[in-house]
Amino acid sequence: MKFSLFVHMERTDLGKPHSELLAELEELVLLAEEAGFETAWIGEHHGMEFTISPNPFINIAYLAAKTKTIRLGTGTIIAPFWHPIKLAGEAAMADVITGGRLDLGIARGAYSYEYQRVFPGLDAWGAGQRMREIIPAIRGLWDGDYEHAGEFWQFPPTTSSPKPLQKPYPPIWVAARDPNSHDFAVANKCQVQVTPLASGDGEVASLMERFNAACQAHPDIARPQIMLLMHTFVAEDAADADRLTQDLSQFYCQFGAWFQNKKPVRQGVLEPLTEEEIAAMPQYAPDNIRQNLVIGEADEVIARLKTYEAQGYDQYSIWIDSGLTHERKKKSLQLFIDKVMPAFQKAGSR
Repeated sequence: MKFSLFVHMERTDLGKPHSELLAELEELVLLAEEAGFETAWIGEHHGMEFTISPNPFINIAYLAAKTKTIRLGTGTIIAPFWHPIKLAGEAAMADVITGGRLDLGIARGAYSYEYQRVFPGLDAWGAGQRMREIIPAIRGLWDGDYEHAGEFWQFPPTTSSPKPLQKPYPPIWVAARDPNSHDFAVANKCQVQVTPLASGDGEVASLMERFNAACQAHPDIARPQIMLLMHTFVAEDAADADRLTQDLSQFYCQFGAWFQNKKPVRQGVLEPLTEEEIAAMPQYAPDNIRQNLVIGEADEVIARLKTYEAQGYDQYSIWIDSGLTHERKKKSLQLFIDKVMPAFQKAGSR
């Protein structure tokens, strides 16, 4: 099982400049590269300091000049916010800039907050249908002289300019949860990204079952890779694990509030939650967070990850966004590198 890093710029202190956040992002990615991580993933988000990344290709182009070996992925592009010609061209340009290190992750998007602002009236179903239409269109544009007459986009014969460096295409990853999404990904020869969020190991196993069912439904297609994304923090000791648990509980309450899209947002920052609002999200209480996320000392983290490897996950991505300070993120990542990765003999191999 290979390891990767899922990372964004994020801030709660508006006095901290974005340039400092960019430097911290670079430091974490370089640390991951030096350790032999497979990929650094950066998603697309708009209008929120909670997750800062209006165009992952810009971050990727910046990081491409700072790195040499680590792959750089969009984790993920929000499909309905893009035109196929624009996405095909920008992804291909990023692949050229990275020297063929691009992985293209695509999703329907998740935050209604973003839908309201970037694509008013869009719902999850419509977003998912656009994702299903855009993926074959991108490949057609990379092949060239491709004409499209779909439900959401129509255009005459067009060729992506530039074309990607990787042949025939950069890997395309689909963020999947329900069985239909897994089936679509496998049928279209895409790799699969999954996350249980904070639902725990039962959901981790269920996601693999859905993936395996999709593979069995398409025996003529080679099994794609599947990546598991989870918040993961290695603690120095039990007290440190308790502190991390409390902080991740607060983070997930914020996460849930963003999804509910009911709180006022000023300058890209969500209004602080009340005690009553936190109590209304018992699924994110510290006891549940401690059980459902991967938080603990090295031996405990190794044991959890070994179960995921045994289930068949090809890549495990550390979701490091958490509201924690940069130094605390860096300390946890270094502990993971020093104390967890050695237990996986092929970690980081390419």
